[in-house]
Amino acid sequence: MIAREWKCRVPETHSEGFTEYLYETGIKDSSATEGFLGAQIFRRSLAGKIELTLITYWDKLESIHAFAGHDISRARLYPEDEVYELEPDLSVQHYEVIEHQFSAEQRG
Repeated sequence: MIAREWKCRVPETHSEGFTEYLYETGIKDSSATEGFLGAQIFRRSLAGKIELTLITYWDKLESIHAFAGHDISRARLYPEDEVYELEPDLSVQHYEVIEHQFSAEQRG
């Protein structure tokens, strides 16, 4: 399993709207790609801003290519990102997942 990590920052005033927009763009497009296994969004407060970290999970690198294109180290951005005063990381990180365990309560 491969984890793909991307981060961005938005002003606090755009936090909720951008999170919804992220679901309508990045989450929707990645989840429609064969080999997509899941996603998590993390949020933390900074001085006047919110940092969001999106981690998507994939079966293999070839599946990420289908979503991201030839250069999978470049972030996939969307035309309306600027509406949210987005400060995106322009690159993404990929990690081989060597352990993924959740408690029985969390697995539902």
